Amino acid sequence: MDELIASTPEPPYYAVVFTSLYSNDADEGYQQMAAKMLELAAQQPGYLSVETARGDDRLGITVSYWQDLDSIKAWKQVTAHLDAQRRGRESWYERYEVRIAKVEAAYGFDGS
Repeated sequence: MDELIASTPEPPYYAVVFTSLYSNDADEGYQQMAAKMLELAAQQPGYLSVETARGDDRLGITVSYWQDLDSIKAWKQVTAHLDAQRRGRESWYERYEVRIAKVEAAYGFDGS
């Protein structure tokens, strides 16, 4: 991921907000899996972009952007993603929430 703030097309499109609280004993395999999932997601049909942030307080937020709901459903069923979800529940997360929203409007400021 080259940019910290995602580039997205004109709305409408969809956002998947993944908010997680890492367990105290999350192993180092997490970082490799997270990088692999970001790379794999970017190869999926309908993928647009991603933003992610992690704090020292064990809170992580990743927002991925997709063209449509079918693309999101297909990504959820990718075998490697299913494995990552399982490992997350078993080892890496104390808690997480997934929220899916339709982006109806978007605007910003780039300081240029």
